[in-house]
Amino acid sequence: MKYLFFLIVLIFFLSCETQTQDKIASYQTFFETSQGKETPTYEETIAFYIKLAKDFPEINIQTLGQTDSGYPLHMVTFNPDGDFNFENVRKEKAIILINNGIHPGESDGIDATMLLYRDLATKKLSHPKNTILVTIPIYNIGGALYRNSTTRANQNGPSEYGFRGNALNYDLNRDFIKMDTKNAKTFTQIFHLVQPDIFIDNHVSNGADYQYTLTHLFTQHNKMGGKLGNYLHKEFMPKVEKSLADKDLDITPYVNVFNRPPEFGFSQFIDHPRYSTGYTTLWSTLGLMVETHMLKPYKKRVEGTYELMHSMISVAEKEYDTIKTMRKETLEENPKASAYYFNWHVDTTQTSTLNFKGYEAERVQSQVTGLWRLKYDQTKPFTKETTYYNYYAPQDTITVPAAYLIKQSWQKIMDRLDANRIQYFEIEKDTVLSVESYKIVDYNTRENPYEGHYLHYDTEVGKSMIKVAFRAGDYVVPTNQHGIRYILETLEPQGADSFFNWNFFDTVLQQKEGFSPYVFEDVALDMLKKDSVLRGNFLLKKEIDIEFSKDWYAQLDWIYQRSKHKEDPYLRYPVYRIVKGSRAATILAQD
Repeated sequence: MKYLFFLIVLIFFLSCETQTQDKIASYQTFFETSQGKETPTYEETIAFYIKLAKDFPEINIQTLGQTDSGYPLHMVTFNPDGDFNFENVRKEKAIILINNGIHPGESDGIDATMLLYRDLATKKLSHPKNTILVTIPIYNIGGALYRNSTTRANQNGPSEYGFRGNALNYDLNRDFIKMDTKNAKTFTQIFHLVQPDIFIDNHVSNGADYQYTLTHLFTQHNKMGGKLGNYLHKEFMPKVEKSLADKDLDITPYVNVFNRPPEFGFSQFIDHPRYSTGYTTLWSTLGLMVETHMLKPYKKRVEGTYELMHSMISVAEKEYDTIKTMRKETLEENPKASAYYFNWHVDTTQTSTLNFKGYEAERVQSQVTGLWRLKYDQTKPFTKETTYYNYYAPQDTITVPAAYLIKQSWQKIMDRLDANRIQYFEIEKDTVLSVESYKIVDYNTRENPYEGHYLHYDTEVGKSMIKVAFRAGDYVVPTNQHGIRYILETLEPQGADSFFNWNFFDTVLQQKEGFSPYVFEDVALDMLKKDSVLRGNFLLKKEIDIEFSKDWYAQLDWIYQRSKHKEDPYLRYPVYRIVKGSRAATILAQD
């Protein structure tokens, strides 16, 4: 009888295994049927998820918002409990949001996530108990519809793929702050609906040749800051790396070099808020860009992406309570900050050491140009200690105000605050308030267009207290809210991805009124006679600035800029700060 019992059990398990294999076979992906050489079209990808959602109650698919392609975005959720109400789910479980196809030519994540959802649905993989998955199957639909085999010049498969630019030719991984596209606006809708604890954005790249198929680009830990940044750097990331090592999969930090051997050292990529993980960090979400190596075979890249996402799920399953608690504490602590840090740069006083697995490289004469070129020799692999610069320090610090005041005319700014669920209120009656005001002192501008803009950088401001008349209907944006980091990064003009640097306030950079020299000559002379300090500074500038002393118009303009005739809006940043503890803060608190 004992042997009969074991035989029955064995037959039962074999039957279950056969049923599982049959299920998997009936939900084969395009990637599998092509022996790992091709990726599905947009229509085939969505059809696959619709079929899964129809057949498995653990999966839900829905459309949200629009994209510039004319198609809506899809959001696919996997929850073994079948509960797709995020207000309920986030109370108990960690939520992982996976974004695919932001650059559709980098299609590894599209195929890997289809395999992952299928294997979870058919129970080839154990169902997570403490984690649910949400994916955007293809974020850049317009780029996915432009299929070709040529635009990824260095990429080793698939045979056809999508294009980097979206339907308006924007790179969507530069659009999370400026939000020029419908795609970005819909992403904010999904992100704030889901409120993920962990965010994964799947990519492919190549800056050098090396042995790794997988590289990771976690959000920069110093920039994330606090306990959560420390946890990401010292616990979460190492645990993901160990999970992969246990599966004999090598991974290294994203190799941030171009046309030079990486073993000479490289720095961690700094993910400004324009990028997906930089944006999600503003809400204390643990962010990861997966970067597979485009020179590796497509099948190997997809399988590696699959295993990396599976490892993320495994770590989240064990760490979900720590992650959720730490995120909650961070979101509650952020609004209490008295200072905020901007414009991070590499801190060379601290480094890490990688046992980097690369290939020997040499400089040889190019048969094309006749000049020197870089050439890697894959027959000469090595492991070398390599300096990794993964510590950053801020260049700029600002004092956090109680609130910002924005006049109602700047509706493009308010539209973006609305999309990101930033709380604000309107002034109820006309009033004059003493506020902190910035003047734009200096800035540089890119010479070439960048994602539809001529981006400013190295912005410098001067600060003063002035009285400003505000009208009923003007907006007050308090900083005491979970979205404080988004508010500070966008409204402080010196921030790398501020609305000022993205050209939303360029009209204040142009002087609208001026002077006729033959008339203003007499006014200028009268000013110099009556103001000895002005006259002394004017004479000194002529003495020390030779070019100025030879330019009669520049001299008159210098005096004009210091006269009562100079217009106040010129270079006046039109977002005002309410200092904590000020009378203006008290008045608005009473309102």
